[in-house]
Amino acid sequence: QVQLVESGGGLAQAGDSLRLSCAASGRTFTNSGMAWFRQAPGKEREFVAAISWGGYAIYTDSVKGRFTISRDNEKNTLYLQMNSLKPEDTAVYYCAARDGIMVVKTTQSFYDLWGQGTQVTVSS
Repeated sequence: QVQLVESGGGLAQAGDSLRLSCAASGRTFTNSGMAWFRQAPGKEREFVAAISWGGYAIYTDSVKGRFTISRDNEKNTLYLQMNSLKPEDTAVYYCAARDGIMVVKTTQSFYDLWGQGTQVTVSS
């Protein structure tokens, strides 16, 4: 069974850093696009960042300069380094993947495999 499992969420104060991980299991992803989305309470799930198999990354404007997406293809793992956290970053963070596609997109419907989410709470 193919799964994405996120970890690394938790409580943080404004200005702190957290690193999220997303481990893919069940098979090796090749030429896959992977992404992070988040959903704050009472809001729609939104795009955060995405990275192609070759390392091309895109970000939503609100996290540019603070968050860094990366991946270790040998370990089948996706990361999101979050620095200078703000209370508005509070959300459940989801990783997503689309195997066999070498591009990335910001739209949720592009990705066909999702993790269960990890909570990030940032206090002021």
